[in-house]
Amino acid sequence: MKDKILEVQNLKKSYNGFVAVDEIDFEIKRAEIFGFLGPNGAGKTTTINMLIGMVKVTSGKIFYNETDLTRNIKKAQEMIGVVPDESNLYNEMSGFDNLCFCGSLYGLKKKKREKRASELLELFKLSDVAGKKFKAYSKGMKRKLTIAAALIHKPEILFLDEPTSGIDLASVRQIRNLIRELNETGTTIFLTTHYIEEAERLCHRVAFIHKGQIIRNDSVQNLSAQSRTINGIEIRYQPNGKNHTHILQTLTNKFPGFDCRQMNDDTIKIISEKTIDIAPVVSFLSEKGLFIYEAKLLKPSLEEAFVKATGIEIDILKKEKEKR
Repeated sequence: MKDKILEVQNLKKSYNGFVAVDEIDFEIKRAEIFGFLGPNGAGKTTTINMLIGMVKVTSGKIFYNETDLTRNIKKAQEMIGVVPDESNLYNEMSGFDNLCFCGSLYGLKKKKREKRASELLELFKLSDVAGKKFKAYSKGMKRKLTIAAALIHKPEILFLDEPTSGIDLASVRQIRNLIRELNETGTTIFLTTHYIEEAERLCHRVAFIHKGQIIRNDSVQNLSAQSRTINGIEIRYQPNGKNHTHILQTLTNKFPGFDCRQMNDDTIKIISEKTIDIAPVVSFLSEKGLFIYEAKLLKPSLEEAFVKATGIEIDILKKEKEKR
């Protein structure tokens, strides 16, 4: 069996002189979860659209199972499943009928597509609402059915574009578990997400894309290890109405070399190239009138690797998603 299910070489897309994707290279191994991370406008969706044949490639090559299909992605349609950011199912059709309709688009015979639809509804725990119209589903249920529709023809590789955005926490957990289960049964998954912790939990390898270029591409473990040169602590305290800017400036003056960041109303993150001793920091802040109720060392993480590589804070990334 061929090890690489997808390979991209010097892939480029430009629109009237604007380069959206700038000669990127990567490969996806069979039966792995590959994360594709970056801010809005980085080129994530454009890349997916080229890979599934929705957007014409400007230059470069796309290989599926080591066959060059750059100019004829349709030949790979049967092995591709796509879950867009926004659902593409029909509001007036039931969950069951939506799945059967998608099956018919892939040429599945009636008995086969009905059987497959029932299996997917059971797998996604949607059997109880199979007869209800799609418009009556909750956001989480809609997302699950959209993923189920992409799996109707048992694709080898599944493209998931922001699968857990805008849904409740219980549905997020269910979908993440489903992604793991699908991967364990052999499905290769290409995942885009704004949630770094999601990629860290699910992905085997991750590529960071920024301004149309891939700036990091490695295993989650290796990318996280690369941030070990950065030491960090997180301090949570009881808000007391004091000026945040003043607190950060006071810390910086007392401890030269600290990069102090206000994460929210009750949390400060401190980053330093040198090892940080928590005790004097906590004592100093306590003397300044802050009630500290948690202080912890930050372990090397994919989040730190992302921030280091792109210069983009994770909170900004999440706010971008909320604006969409």
